[in-house]
Amino acid sequence: MTRNVLVTGGAGFIGSHLVENLLVDGGWHVTIVDDLNDFYSPEIKRANLSSFDGDAAVEFIEADIRDEEALAEIFGRRRFEMIVHLAARAGVRPSLAEPRLYNETNVCGTLNLLELARIHGVGQFVFGSSSSVYGISRKVPFAEDDSIRKPISPYAATKAAGELLCHTYSHLYDIRTICLRFFTVYGARQRPDLAVHKFTRLIAEGLPIPVYGDGTTRRDYTYIDDIIQGVREAMDYTGSMHEIINLGESETTELRRLIELIEDNLGIKAIVDLQPVQPGDVPLTYADISKAKRLLGYDPQTKIEDGLPRFVEWFRSAYAKQIAQT
Repeated sequence: MTRNVLVTGGAGFIGSHLVENLLVDGGWHVTIVDDLNDFYSPEIKRANLSSFDGDAAVEFIEADIRDEEALAEIFGRRRFEMIVHLAARAGVRPSLAEPRLYNETNVCGTLNLLELARIHGVGQFVFGSSSSVYGISRKVPFAEDDSIRKPISPYAATKAAGELLCHTYSHLYDIRTICLRFFTVYGARQRPDLAVHKFTRLIAEGLPIPVYGDGTTRRDYTYIDDIIQGVREAMDYTGSMHEIINLGESETTELRRLIELIEDNLGIKAIVDLQPVQPGDVPLTYADISKAKRLLGYDPQTKIEDGLPRFVEWFRSAYAKQIAQT
């Protein structure tokens, strides 16, 4: 029996990998909703979608999750058993410049989808949250029951608000909601504004890389394949009606070490441009994944020393194609 799932943000980095995984698995009809906005080049998202061209198991609809009427029309045409909500305005620093846009998309857009889930009897709602909600936490690793009452960016605040809405709709309307806190996801097709991709491109082009602070910040870098495994397990989860779950590698890498790894894999020395610490940035992210292991059987396999060479290999291929087309 074919299962109908709505994937918002399905043209993006994590979303396109999820759709790809569902198609390989089979038994799914995937409706992708994405507005192809210009936060980064829409052509990148169209390229992500191109691999699904002609597949009868995928329908792409260009729509904004802020548009209630467009969403209502989509839900009126097909009955969904599940929603995987990955669409969002992303990024800590841009949210400082456009807090209203982040609120409208990440909070109001999530509310629109939860309301339609209520109206149309959708039983499962998987929400893509972020490790940013933890703010500057003195307790490490970060556990799901830690306080998130002190976010330090509008982006983090909107993701925390989305989690609260999920809890409310689960409590009131018996929608199973699983909020997944993603920790610094990287891999093939990663967004170009994120550090791994941005640094790799700049180093390859012989341009300076901006390093904010002294390079001692640490991140829990999580390879895309491990994230997708966690998302798929969350889609199949049939336990309690509301859960918040970390998805990370549960290992941290210092920024200076990340740069060294990129240098080693490219065979090029970085030109480092030291900059002041940026407002909204946190010094450390570090996931406690014991809950994910217990509830989802989550078992991340890819250490940064293994995942980064795979990313650089993809980057070389994608970069060569880009140059050939110019």
